[in-house]
Amino acid sequence: MGIALKYGQATQYLELDSDKVRMAVLAPKRTAPAGDEADLIRSALTNPIGTPRLSQLVRSGQRVVVATSDITRPCPSARLLPPLLHELNQAGIPDTDIMAVFGLGIHRGHTAEERERLVGSDVYRRVRCIDPDPTEAVHVGATRRGTPVEVFHPVVEADVRIGVGVIEYHYFAGYSGGVKAYLPGVCTAKTIQHNHRWMTEAGATAGNLNGNPVRDDLEEAGELIGVHFILNAVLDEKKRMVMAVAGHPQQAHRAGCAALDAFGRDTVDQAADIVVVSAGGFPKDINLYQAQKALDNARHVLRQDGILVLVAECREGLGDDTFEAWMKDPGGPDAIVARIRREFVLGGHKAAAVAMAMQQASIYLVSSLDAGYARSLGFTPFSQVQAATDAALAKVGPNPFILVLPEGGSVLPSVRDRMTNDK
Repeated sequence: MGIALKYGQATQYLELDSDKVRMAVLAPKRTAPAGDEADLIRSALTNPIGTPRLSQLVRSGQRVVVATSDITRPCPSARLLPPLLHELNQAGIPDTDIMAVFGLGIHRGHTAEERERLVGSDVYRRVRCIDPDPTEAVHVGATRRGTPVEVFHPVVEADVRIGVGVIEYHYFAGYSGGVKAYLPGVCTAKTIQHNHRWMTEAGATAGNLNGNPVRDDLEEAGELIGVHFILNAVLDEKKRMVMAVAGHPQQAHRAGCAALDAFGRDTVDQAADIVVVSAGGFPKDINLYQAQKALDNARHVLRQDGILVLVAECREGLGDDTFEAWMKDPGGPDAIVARIRREFVLGGHKAAAVAMAMQQASIYLVSSLDAGYARSLGFTPFSQVQAATDAALAKVGPNPFILVLPEGGSVLPSVRDRMTNDK
């Protein structure tokens, strides 16, 4: 049957002749949760990393803000918040002195029903749960990179600030989680735009925390805001909680990133001539906006001027009007990347990420998009992965090295020595 690749709610199969090609298949390592979910959270709160327990950090009479994820993120806030509230209550902080703020960034606001669903009915009744209002922001300083840090006023007024989130690979901040609950979470569009403009700089890549300009800038902003404590979850590819970390905004976050790496990373000895990657089927490939994450992960193990075969049905097209408008820029990838460096625009940043992949490789898109339309956006269109891969093999020549990522959104591959192996 060959290699199974999810495509929408169906499966496509890829046959490769091992006598003619060198190949490898990269998939996330299967792992089992380290314990019961509630026990994982309690253990994290009881044994924080880099800080004392909350019972020693807070005192009665203080006002506490908990910044947690909005509806666009898979954060299990409804399971993380009750143990956190219990810890605060035990330390003498009543529910009336606790406020939960959803980290919208520049996303849309929530309905009341969405807010309740995110935190759970019990928490929603117990504490005030609100979206940040960008018109109620105050300036708290500027980072060394010049980012003006403008924060939702009630957050600044609080005595204690806690961040709740999930740690995943992020294609330009390295990882989600940590102080990202606050920037971009509860900052203004001006602050977010200035921070995110560094996404095209060297080091701003998935899984990188060393010299990542976006991560360095947002963590400096977190210090200006005064984030005291975090509680983050690490999820597997099935969104099961495999670990929880709590404590210092950086030290605890780094421990969570290491836990994610234990099953989410894979390494190869050389960059591939061809990478075939599936976004993971529906809903991960419902549109190109969602499938971009798999595209970005795959390009880390592709040589310069290689071929990337993206398998993504895209039944709803590109998925975002701004993304689509930017992708149609007549100047092509170079113009898109230059534009995002001048201005960060939500949707445009996705086009810039695709454009950077196009600067590196030819992208063969296996999708349901109209072939002419896909071609106008810079892709080489196909409807079947076998045909796309056969065409790629014919172009790269004899003895190619090909990598296949059946779950491209759930694994972060890398090359041991990228400079040596790029052709």
